[in-house]
Amino acid sequence: MALTILCAAGFSAQADVVNGGFESWQGSRAAGWDTIDSGIVVTQQSNIVKVGSSSAQVTVNTASQASTDLLQTVDVIAGQTYAFSTWVYHTEGAVKARLIVDGYQGYSDEHSVNQWQQIQYAYTATSSKKITVGLRFYDVTGFDGSEIVYVDDFQPSATPPPTDNNQCTEDNATLSLTTDNYGSETSWSLTGSAGEVASATGLSNNTLYTKSYCLLPGEYTFTINDAYGDGICCTYGQGSYQITVANNVVVSGASFGRSESKTFTIAATSPGNGGGTPPADLETYYTPVTGLTGFDLKTGLYNIIAGHNAQGYGAIWGFYELHALDKYYEDDGSILDIYSEKPQGTDSYNYIKVSNQCGSYSGEGGCYNREHSFPKSWFGGQVEPMNSDIHHIFATDGFVNSKRSSFPYGEVGAATFTSSNGSQLGQAVSTLGFSGTVFEPIDEFKGDLARAYFYMATRYENVIAGWQSNSSYGDAILNGSSDKVFENWHITMLLRWHQQDPVSQKEIDRNNAAFEHQGNRNPFIDHPEFATMIWQ
Repeated sequence: MALTILCAAGFSAQADVVNGGFESWQGSRAAGWDTIDSGIVVTQQSNIVKVGSSSAQVTVNTASQASTDLLQTVDVIAGQTYAFSTWVYHTEGAVKARLIVDGYQGYSDEHSVNQWQQIQYAYTATSSKKITVGLRFYDVTGFDGSEIVYVDDFQPSATPPPTDNNQCTEDNATLSLTTDNYGSETSWSLTGSAGEVASATGLSNNTLYTKSYCLLPGEYTFTINDAYGDGICCTYGQGSYQITVANNVVVSGASFGRSESKTFTIAATSPGNGGGTPPADLETYYTPVTGLTGFDLKTGLYNIIAGHNAQGYGAIWGFYELHALDKYYEDDGSILDIYSEKPQGTDSYNYIKVSNQCGSYSGEGGCYNREHSFPKSWFGGQVEPMNSDIHHIFATDGFVNSKRSSFPYGEVGAATFTSSNGSQLGQAVSTLGFSGTVFEPIDEFKGDLARAYFYMATRYENVIAGWQSNSSYGDAILNGSSDKVFENWHITMLLRWHQQDPVSQKEIDRNNAAFEHQGNRNPFIDHPEFATMIWQ
């Protein structure tokens, strides 16, 4: 396919990119831009925009990088240096975008999802010529065959860039809202002391909206309404909303009735009242449940930790890169794999972060992956926010993870498989109270997993009663209620594991990192006594 040729009559010192803001469209085609073939589909988008009124929505449908280029040609003059840049917005984190400027240059960070990031390259022309500029899209681990990336503000542009929604002399607040199956029922408003800042009605179904606003210091209230009265999650879709200020989540939610209002403050000397670091006083974090016991305590904790900021399944790799490292046993910076780690000896193999992500494997030691300790088939598959909730997803050997499959955790009497660190799969011990196949981790990590299950029972109290029929393995441990949640045999075992393997420093560190990652905590790590106060 012939590429668009610019300035054919002569060379421009500006290296002007045609339609760098993706504001001009000829039908379904972005004016001035070409694609190699059907490996990507480029369409106009008006909801997620960096500058002006529209961006390019790039749907990547192939793992063949020879089919994923978005390109045009520009003129450059010998000796001139040009500052090329563009902004990209990842939605899942399983595709990279690579800047093309007369060759392949820097990559985007695919782990940075649901926010704009800039890729830049300073290019010095060695001769006066035409060069190709644009982007190529690369699949990475976790690519499911289709992913959307948004592109905007490719510079230097032939026209001055429109007003940047994110260039703000005051505090920049970004609203991200995903509608459910009935978007037309949803409306929202953001108000401050001077009145309404913004509002919206007539929203589309199952659509992500992202807008940024410049806010002066003061108190603001975000109000969201649902005309039907069932909120935007989770019976008829997986809607949610959040407002971030200086990368801190200040309000968020998903499950409510007819209306919900949340207030946040932007101080004159600080970016807001949200935070990515652990609260200085954890007792303040848990003040709302003071004096509660039993299932009332569980519901009170649910109200504290619900509505967290889901980062997406792809972002888990980035979390592991920083927070799943062995600083506690061999202290070698390798990935801490709970199915292979030998607390009292030398590990049989070590995984290098990023480099050894799964990937294919033919046996143990092949690669590490993302283990849903609470299997995703139990909650209905790749459903958010459960599918990316870091509090129950651990780094593990891919092969051993496949052996564990979706079997319940339990205590093994006769093993059919044993991993290198002694984790076992097999028939449950006769005294367990369950007679099926179970997977038993080593003692060092039993408490970690028990507290992850207490978290899941609490965080998803509003929906977990409906999960019992999703899987026969899940049915083995779930009792179909929203309060007790687990069958008697399983809660008895979890409480035993919780008491025999107390909270460790690695769990405390991981809990703090998880709070920074997604904005909520596992209460049963901060307050181990909560488990027995609820279930005994």
